[in-house]
Parts: sequence; C-alpha cells; structure tokens
Amino acid sequence: MTLQHEVVSEEQWLESRRQLLSAEKELTRLRDAVAQKRLALPWVAVEKDYVFASTDGPKTLADLFDGRSQLIIQHFMFPSGWRQGCKSCSFMADHTDGMNKHLANHDVTMVAVSRATLAEIDAYRARMGWAFEWVSSHDNTFNFDFRVSFSPEEIASGHIDYNFGMWDMTGEEWPGVSAFYKDAEGRVFRTYSTYGRGVEVMMGTYAMLDIAPKGRNEGEGMDWVRHHDRYR
Repeated sequence: MTLQHEVVSEEQWLESRRQLLSAEKELTRLRDAVAQKRLALPWVAVEKDYVFASTDGPKTLADLFDGRSQLIIQHFMFPSGWRQGCKSCSFMADHTDGMNKHLANHDVTMVAVSRATLAEIDAYRARMGWAFEWVSSHDNTFNFDFRVSFSPEEIASGHIDYNFGMWDMTGEEWPGVSAFYKDAEGRVFRTYSTYGRGVEVMMGTYAMLDIAPKGRNEGEGMDWVRHHDRYR
C-alpha cells in the first residue's frame, strides 16, 4: 500500500479529527442501539442432548457452562483429517485466553468446538500453546445443526444454508460464534449466533489495525494472516 496523505498544520489536523470524531460517536450510538436489539432477541430451547469429547471425559452442552449461566462457543473450523485448524479461526482463538479471565469473572464461559477428534484437537492446541477449553463434536451433529459444517450432498448442490440465508459459496466448514444461557433448572437456550464477518467480534487485533496508519491493509480472505507460529 502506497500512502499519499496530505500533511497539514496541527490546527488543520485537529479540525479534521473533530469531524471524524462526530462520525465515530454516531457509530458508537448505532452500535449501542444494535446491542440492545441483540439483547432483546427471543431465545430458543436447545432440545437435543449433545455430548462432546473433552480432556475431562464426555460433557453435555450444559456441562460446558462450567458452573456459570452464560456460554459462548467458537465454532472452530477443524474437521477430522485436516493437518491443522483454519488459520482465520486460529487468529480468532489467539484472543481467547486473554479474554477468558475477564469473561469468567462476568459469569461467562467460553469454549471452542470442532469436528476433529479430541486427539487431533489436543495436538494442535499444544502446538499453538492455548489453554482454553476445546471439545470435539466428532460424534454428534452439533456443527451441522448450527450450520457451520456441511454434508457432501449440500456442497455438491452448489449452495449451502449459511449465515441465515443461502450461499453460492460452498465448503465443508465455515466459522461462527454462538451464545447460550442456562437457567436454574438446567435448561439451555440458544440466545444468539453470528457468522461471516460477524465473527470479527473475537478479533481484537482488527480493532487495533483499524487505528494503525495502514489500517487492515489486506486483500481477499484475510490473506495476511498466518498461524502465529508461521510468522517470520
């Protein structure tokens, strides 16, 4: 990227910055309004009894809350047989361990779920140096039910049901983030899911790049991102 910016006096810069601040405040107000609409969404009960493989043995979806009332799940693109997890999902997951101490203190548990076997997950997690809970949905339909994994038949049809609509882009795995609530009786409710660019909610690095002089400075498909042990 070639930067060709006008260089001005401090007074002129301050005036331009104040104009941008007005737009930023408008965006903040809109974000707050959207957050209120998100909180007002109706919930849907999770009726299926999902059981996941974890390092502590089999766990139900209710078990994943780990004593808290709120659960956030990263739908991590990593089916069995892949050599490594998706680089973009790995970029997302790089932020998780730092967030988890604060989330746990706010009654929120965060867990990653993938279709890879537990052995594949544990080996990759060790390589990446992560500590967060990551469980396997290899033996259940969780990923398919939450529209982040797709059957060969769906892929062959030329379109998939993803991000609350039909997509012509296909593939066996796509990213997502879902939120759940567990009440005093142990009932679990799905409260929110986001897909596509909505998963940027986990990418705190992007927020910093957005204020850097070159911005995100990327082409298609997060082409600059690498698994963090692949940067030179």
